[in-house]
Amino acid sequence: MIRNLFICCLLLCFCACKSGKKTVEKPRTISVKGTGTDHRTVTVEAWPAERMEKEKSSGKSMADPIIKTALSYNGTRYKYGGTTRKGMDCSGLVYVSFLEHDIALQRASYQMATQGKKIKLKEVRKGDLLFFKTGRKNRINHVGLVVDIKDEAIRFIHSTTSRGVLVSSLKEGYWNHAFTEARRIL
Repeated sequence: MIRNLFICCLLLCFCACKSGKKTVEKPRTISVKGTGTDHRTVTVEAWPAERMEKEKSSGKSMADPIIKTALSYNGTRYKYGGTTRKGMDCSGLVYVSFLEHDIALQRASYQMATQGKKIKLKEVRKGDLLFFKTGRKNRINHVGLVVDIKDEAIRFIHSTTSRGVLVSSLKEGYWNHAFTEARRIL
């Protein structure tokens, strides 16, 4: 009886392996190195174009689950290079939030600023990325994810060295002054 069951399982496996379905994009495996003992390997789509088109036509927003993931890290302390709940930096927050939904971005904020499409501030919507120059060097070194827009006030989640992961407004003088550009990934 067990032998017959085993043979049936093998036959099913062999039949299922020869699927005629063609894939447009090949998933790729990325190794995510966190801090300490946190290392994980995940398979993601380089750019999930098919899924984006499907969700656009269904009226669903890809931004909402990404924002929900980012907000789940609210209150996490800051840690340079961090990508876990033990500690996270600004680009780590954005990187992990998108990666949880199979969208692979570059890891550093200045690298993320080369991805997607540059947009005007008045065109910003939920899920877009805001980039800042906060250091002495004239280079992008900070990123935030737009979570809400109310009465022309753009609110974004990010991680700061002093307060960790939190939601701020672009109307705040410091962030308004440091703002450099906005980009749309989704």
